[in-house]
Amino acid sequence: MEQRRLSRYSSRRVSSMLDPSEDDSEDDGSIPSSPTTIAPSASRRLISKVAEHRLSRQASSTLPKPLLTPAKSVVAPLHNLHPSAPTSPPTPAPSPTPHQRAPSWHSASEDEDTFLRDARSHFSLLGRDERQRFLAEILNLCDNQLLSFVHHFVSPRLKKDPFDVLPNELCLRILSFIDDPKTLARSSQVSSRWHELLSDDMTWKLLCERHAYRWMSEDPLESYEPFPFNSSPQSYPALSPSRSLDNTLDTASRTSSNSTQTITSFTRGTTTSRPRKRRAKTTSYRTHFKQRYMVEAAWRKGGRVATNPITSGQGVVTSLHLTPKYIIVALDNAKIHIFDTSGEHLRTLQGHVMGVWAMVPWDDLLVSGGCDRDVRVWNMATGGSIHKLRGHTSTVRCLKMSNPTTAISGSRDTTLRIWDLATGVCRNVLVGHQASVRCLAIHGDLVVSGSYDTMAKIWNISEGKCLRTLTGHFSQIYAIAFDGKRIATGSLDTSVRIWDPHTGQCNAILQGHTSLVGQLQMRGDTLVTGGSDGSVRVWSLQHNSAVHRLAAHDNSITSLQFDDNRIVSGGSDGRVKIWDLRTGQLVRELIQPSEAVWRVAFEEEKAVIMATRGGRTVMEVWSFSPPDEEYPEHSNASSQGSTPERGSTPLVDHIASGSPPDGLSTSSRTISAPVIPPTAPCSLNVPELEMRDVFGQ
Repeated sequence: MEQRRLSRYSSRRVSSMLDPSEDDSEDDGSIPSSPTTIAPSASRRLISKVAEHRLSRQASSTLPKPLLTPAKSVVAPLHNLHPSAPTSPPTPAPSPTPHQRAPSWHSASEDEDTFLRDARSHFSLLGRDERQRFLAEILNLCDNQLLSFVHHFVSPRLKKDPFDVLPNELCLRILSFIDDPKTLARSSQVSSRWHELLSDDMTWKLLCERHAYRWMSEDPLESYEPFPFNSSPQSYPALSPSRSLDNTLDTASRTSSNSTQTITSFTRGTTTSRPRKRRAKTTSYRTHFKQRYMVEAAWRKGGRVATNPITSGQGVVTSLHLTPKYIIVALDNAKIHIFDTSGEHLRTLQGHVMGVWAMVPWDDLLVSGGCDRDVRVWNMATGGSIHKLRGHTSTVRCLKMSNPTTAISGSRDTTLRIWDLATGVCRNVLVGHQASVRCLAIHGDLVVSGSYDTMAKIWNISEGKCLRTLTGHFSQIYAIAFDGKRIATGSLDTSVRIWDPHTGQCNAILQGHTSLVGQLQMRGDTLVTGGSDGSVRVWSLQHNSAVHRLAAHDNSITSLQFDDNRIVSGGSDGRVKIWDLRTGQLVRELIQPSEAVWRVAFEEEKAVIMATRGGRTVMEVWSFSPPDEEYPEHSNASSQGSTPERGSTPLVDHIASGSPPDGLSTSSRTISAPVIPPTAPCSLNVPELEMRDVFGQ
């Protein structure tokens, strides 16, 4: 019996299992080729060695709790290969290597390879219940390490993508509950099915709504009005006892229509009162959201800047305007500089003999006034002077336009004058104030004026009549705003008053500033004010209460503007700060500290800052528009140093991080100044979002 059992082992394999010390008579350690030459005691030791060899391959130091199996098993235990072999204590399993490889039959010995093939063949012939019992027996022999391997091997096979079986309507309904663009951006990379679902426009339209992005049909340039001027052609229903509401609207409509036909006949380049568009409309909400998201991210941390020295000395910037076509800068040295929107100098308008203190643009048309008491009309496209309007006897301090052919000027001579820009004559002289007219605001056919005599007056432009006088302030009025429903005035008495234009009554007195309120802007039900005390306050006009109190600057607020998302403030402390309108939190400081900031103006994707730095006046033009194929003109006009290299950073890296990728930055460029020689480029590095790959192509 022992001889038959030993016949399957070769002499060389048996010799490796025997202890060499048992056969002292052999000098070379060889074993006879025939198993009959082996002594009975040696055969018993051989069987013991074979059993121990088999057990050492499968034994484990610790075994988990056995799985529950049926009472009757059709599979014999795998370790019971030799019933007559003595039992051997289990040996510890080998420690796992740092890089474990998947099991491979190519590295198994001949007998192991045969066994695994037989086991697989046998398993395929079993029924469902028998397979379960077979697996239960196998798993009972596994330690924690092997069970972990089984878990990681089986888990992915049990998972199933629900979007593969659900209809599109249910999938889109599920996706509609996700309002985080980072999550949607990651999801679009899961599979082609997910990417197809996330390309649906409805998902991105809902996301635009949740992020308060404007609709695709709401082109901001369609109703563009150069800040802070209100140039809407709509008429406000003035409650005059001498005329009805219908007459007011009809007169305003006829005046605007007739004037437009006349002005286009003599002003080259002024073909329409609506500014030129700079970008083709997006065709999908996915693309629309992508553009808006990239612009908002650049406002938070990014942007490209170009620096342009304006004067060799400390010139005073009296006025700044940013339009879709031009950047216009007026100085106290009687010059007006015209730049394109990238900051390249186009021309200088010369004609005033003293400082320019007020101006207002309308497309290619510009109306300016200053200390020389003249009002001049310019064609910015050619740089030519159209009209020189005379009549004021003192400095022209404020200007507004109600339509392309009508301008209203306010002067220190206490009067307002309404000018016909088509003919160059004065239509009406509005007399009523007792001191200098400091500020104006227009809505339709109505103009509101604020004066140093502490009063504000509502005038009808077409008739030249005073409709209401607003009294209540105790000191000079420096700022005024009018949206057709409310009038807001800021005064040296530190208060802000809200008036009803229909009745002339003061509806609210907003207090909180401790000094002159010289900056004021109203938008919907939100009012933002800035004072000489360095504070910025956000007010709710629905509740007539303060929403945010911002300790913005160390000194006076020199410039203030806000839109639906942010507030940009500039101060005489030389800083420009961006604030979140909803939370009141500081987002970032936009420029390097300067000696003073004169003016700040911004639009959706651009900001212009006039400041004094290093003893001279400089202009910084910040661009927050993404480097897109829709901007070929912008790419060609910009210098090589102002445009970052376009990398291939994945979508998730951009959106998930919420910040620009490391290593992407742009250097500011210095444009040759119109009045002094160009200087060396600045060394300011500004990180910018590489956003071409965001949301894919």
